[in-house]
Amino acid sequence: MLMPKRVKHRKQQRGRMKGKALRGNKVNYGEYGLVALEPAWITANQIEAARVAMTRSIKRGGQVWIKIFPDKPITEKPAETRMGSGKGSPEYWVAVVKPGRVMFEIAGVDKELAQEAMRLAANKLPIKCKFVAKEEQEGAQ
Repeated sequence: MLMPKRVKHRKQQRGRMKGKALRGNKVNYGEYGLVALEPAWITANQIEAARVAMTRSIKRGGQVWIKIFPDKPITEKPAETRMGSGKGSPEYWVAVVKPGRVMFEIAGVDKELAQEAMRLAANKLPIKCKFVAKEEQEGAQ
């Protein structure tokens, strides 16, 4: 499971997810990518499930990059607890994903196989995603 080794502050405020991704919005390492079309918190479990789906689909051929990291702690209070008495304890970690963010990249496989692997990974995620190729991005600029 992905999570930071150590953090400066144990608890964080929720924040907002307005605007588009300014960084991480291009395919850098691989040939193909999976781009988020909606803002969301992606949990470490969802990232791992998507990664497993992709690597099994390409039968451990090619290479996969995960370009998001869950560095935001989400707290939860125990069930049936009265209001007050402070913030809950950190339960899991999420990555804040904005529209346009490239979440996964893949290389070393043909386009059809990469597209199928990305489709399986997108099914594990709680947001709408889009398959992109590096050459298409370069042509658009």
